[in-house]
Amino acid sequence: MYSKVTTGAVRGVGSYLLRVETNISNGLPAFNMVGFMTGEVREAGERVRVALKNAGITLPASRITVNLAPADIPKRGIVIDLPVAVGELICMGMLRQDDFEDVLVAGELGLNGEIRPVRGVLPIVHMARGQGISTCILPRDNLEEGAVVEGIRVIGVRSLNELIMYMNAPACSRDELIPPGKVDVDALFKEQAQLRAEVDLADVRGQSVAKKAMEIAAAGFHNMLMTGPPGTGKSMLAKCLPGIMPPLSFEESMEVSAVYSVAGMLGEGQPLVLRRPFLQPHHSITRAALVGGGIVPMPGQISLSHRGVLFLDELPEFGREQLDLLRQPLEDHEVTIVRQSGSYRYPSRFIMLGACNPCPCGHYPDRNRCRCTPWEIKRYFGRISGPLLDRMDLCITVPRARIEDIQGPAGKEESSSSVRSRVMEACQRQSHRFRGTGLHFNSDMRAPDLEKYCRLGTREQGCLRDLFERSGMSVRAYHRIIRVARTIADLEGQEEIREDHLYMAYTYRQAEALPGER
Repeated sequence: MYSKVTTGAVRGVGSYLLRVETNISNGLPAFNMVGFMTGEVREAGERVRVALKNAGITLPASRITVNLAPADIPKRGIVIDLPVAVGELICMGMLRQDDFEDVLVAGELGLNGEIRPVRGVLPIVHMARGQGISTCILPRDNLEEGAVVEGIRVIGVRSLNELIMYMNAPACSRDELIPPGKVDVDALFKEQAQLRAEVDLADVRGQSVAKKAMEIAAAGFHNMLMTGPPGTGKSMLAKCLPGIMPPLSFEESMEVSAVYSVAGMLGEGQPLVLRRPFLQPHHSITRAALVGGGIVPMPGQISLSHRGVLFLDELPEFGREQLDLLRQPLEDHEVTIVRQSGSYRYPSRFIMLGACNPCPCGHYPDRNRCRCTPWEIKRYFGRISGPLLDRMDLCITVPRARIEDIQGPAGKEESSSSVRSRVMEACQRQSHRFRGTGLHFNSDMRAPDLEKYCRLGTREQGCLRDLFERSGMSVRAYHRIIRVARTIADLEGQEEIREDHLYMAYTYRQAEALPGER
C-alpha cells in the first residue's frame, strides 16, 4: 500500500511544503526513512511506532519505507511525526487517501499518542493557503495561531484517536465533532489598543530634550543614542519608547508573529504579536544569540526586535565585535545566515536605542568626582565604531535632573498618550505619502526616495551644503539628516522641509562627538 500526505517545514521565516510518501510492502520487517534528512528527523520513526502502539494500533510486521520529497532539500530540525503516522494509517486502511487531498498535516507525537505543538505554524499555514491547500490539521495548542490566516480551514486535534475519529466521520458532520478554529483579529487589536503603556512618559521628570528626541525617533523609526551619567533616567526613557510608537498594523503584526512562530515563542492564547517588541539583551550576550545562528539557524535578538525596539544599555560594554555585527542589519534591514545547508534570511527592521555613560566611572565631566584619564575615556568609547555611530540618527545627552523638576507638582509632565497622538498623526502623513511604495517610515527612504519625497528649496539646499562642508559629515549622515528633518516637519504638520528642520536634525547629531572624541 502507498500513501501521500502533505506537511510543511520552516526555512528562515519562510516555509515550504513536503510530501511524506509511505509504502508498506511484504518483506522482512524493517522501517526505513529516506529523503536527505538528519538523525534527529529519523527519530520520528520510533516515536510514531510507540505512539501508535499506545493508541491501540499495532504496525504490521512488514517492510515500511517513508520518503520525504523533494529529496534535494536538507531536512534538518523539522518535525514530521504526525504526517508519518497518518501515512502509515492510510496504508493500513484505517484512513482514506482521498480524505487527505488538499489537506496539510503537522504535529509532534508524544509516546502516549497525544499530539504536541510545533513551531512555525503561522508561516506554514500561510504557505499552504497560497499553494491551494484547503484544510490544515494541526495540534490543538497551535489552533489559534493557524486560524489567524484567513481563507483556509484549520482543525485542532489533541490525540491520534481524535484525528482518526474526525477523519472517519462523514464529511458533513465533521465540523460538529471538531469545529474549525476562528480568531477575531479585529477584537484582538481593539483589546490591545485599550491597554496602557507599562511605563509612562509622565513618570519621567524633566528631560524635555530627550523626550522630544524620542518623539522624533518614534514617529520616523530613527535610531537613537543617549549619553549621560548614571541615574538620569536613560533606561526609564527607553522603556517609554514603545508606549509612544504607533500600534502595529495587521501586516506588521503578521511579520513579527512569523518570526516569533519560527522561534517557538508565541505563548498560549497569543496567536499574534500585537505590541511592538522591546528587547533588552545583557551585554554578555553571544554573537549567535544577538544576530541569530546555530546548527539549525534560529532568529536572534535583532530579528525578535523586528518592527520594535532593541535597547542596548551600557552600549560600550557589549564589545566592538558584537556591536559591529549590527552594522549590516541596520542598513539592509535583514540578516542573512549562511550554512552548508543553505542561506537563511530573517528580517531586522528595528529601532536601535543605545544608552551609555560619558566615561567608565560615569561622572564625566564632573572632575570633582571623575578620575578617568582622557585615554581611558577614549578607549571606553572606542568600542563603538565610527560606522556604527554614523548610523545613529539622534544622539543626545541626558543631563542630571534639576531639583525643581524632581520636586515639582505631579501631573505637570506630558503623558505618553498625548505624545503618541502626535506621533500617529505624523505616521498617517507618512502612510499617505508612501502609499503603494512598500515604505512605512521616513527612515526607510533610500537616496532615490529622498529626491522624490524630500525636495529642498534653494535656501534649504544652501543650508545643508554649508553644514556638510563645515562638519565634514559622511554621505550617510547627510541623508539621515534629511530623513530626520522630514520627520520633524511631519510632526509639525508641514508639507515642506524648512531650514529650522534641517538645523534641528543636525543639532541632534552633534552629541555624536562623544567625550572620547573631543
